[in-house]
Amino acid sequence: MTEKSWRTPTVILICGGMILTIALGVRHNFGLYLQPITTDLGIGRETFAFAIAIQNLLYGISQPITGLIADKFGAARVLIGGSLLYATGLFLMSMSTTGMDLTLSAGLLIGASLGCSGFSIVFGVIGRSFPPEKRSVALGFAGAAGSLGQFALLPYGQWLINHVGWMQALVILALTVLIIIPLSSALVEDRSTQALHTFKQSAREALREASAHRGYILLCLGYTVCGFQLLFIAVHFPAYLIDQHMTPETGMKGLALIGFFNMIGSYVWGWLGGRYTKKYLLSSLYLTRSIAIALFISMPLSPLSVYLFSATIGFLWLGTVPLTSGLIAHVFGVRYLSTLTGIAFLFHQLGSFAGVWIGGYVFDRMGTYTPMWLLTVGMGIVAALLNLPVDDRQIERIQLKPS
Repeated sequence: MTEKSWRTPTVILICGGMILTIALGVRHNFGLYLQPITTDLGIGRETFAFAIAIQNLLYGISQPITGLIADKFGAARVLIGGSLLYATGLFLMSMSTTGMDLTLSAGLLIGASLGCSGFSIVFGVIGRSFPPEKRSVALGFAGAAGSLGQFALLPYGQWLINHVGWMQALVILALTVLIIIPLSSALVEDRSTQALHTFKQSAREALREASAHRGYILLCLGYTVCGFQLLFIAVHFPAYLIDQHMTPETGMKGLALIGFFNMIGSYVWGWLGGRYTKKYLLSSLYLTRSIAIALFISMPLSPLSVYLFSATIGFLWLGTVPLTSGLIAHVFGVRYLSTLTGIAFLFHQLGSFAGVWIGGYVFDRMGTYTPMWLLTVGMGIVAALLNLPVDDRQIERIQLKPS
């Protein structure tokens, strides 16, 4: 029995899922901090939103870089460094007194750290650990685990804010993310064995190949819309509900319901991706999101409508992740999966930056989120159309055999 024999695909999947649970669960707490931080520090929502927008932009910019490092030198090293940076950013965020402090801590530091602990890093290892026929389901399971963090850590975060205040709550979250370090040991790969059974291609060649592929560009553009929609809702939804004279707990419960149904949706969309054409599933998902948002803003607002919308949008929330990652793996192979999904996720985060920041800008200038809701509807329809013509044929490779 070899030293690394305990790192079976199941162990990798469970530990990778737990890493996503913590990293993404803590990230989804930031919407709960918008109202208390802006009130205590006397700053506008646009200022807070700009810091979170920078976070999402850095999250996206760092993904291709950290993905390439993970593909070349191993995901575990990237995850450990990222968790330490994540904890530092949360601690410094707790000490913020100005908008600039928030931009440096919540924006730059946490944004860079998320690039070391997000989907692309974990999905690269999981994608290489499972055969093609099981890969989409495994990625869906990992996506569901990330959603578990949103469901479980949002009530945890709200409880901390209510009982110890937002500053101390951030310190406790900083300690929480350090749990990622021991979990990372399961994601150490045997690079030499992997190299014997894969095709010969450099990172530069892989990037050149993907950038010339029309389907890959369309996937990335669709992913931009995904980020725009989701981060606008994740950050501004609780404040929107407070503006409509609902309690902070209603917003927290809404986000938690999104997380709960996201667990189900991520797995279901991953399962469907293993059986049906992924590009058509992506198109259907984006279109259904737009319909759900349009119905929500056209109906009278009540706790029931909030919870129904949260459940529906939660089911559609991160179903794009296993489908997009699975499609990239199918077309290009898994050797540079972290790199290529990282680049796609950069586009996702460009959309996230725009959704978070423009949402704050529109509210501060117009006093309402209505134009943003309408924009998310229109962009979802555009994304549905972008995914239809994606060329999803697998690129044939000449596989290397062990000598």
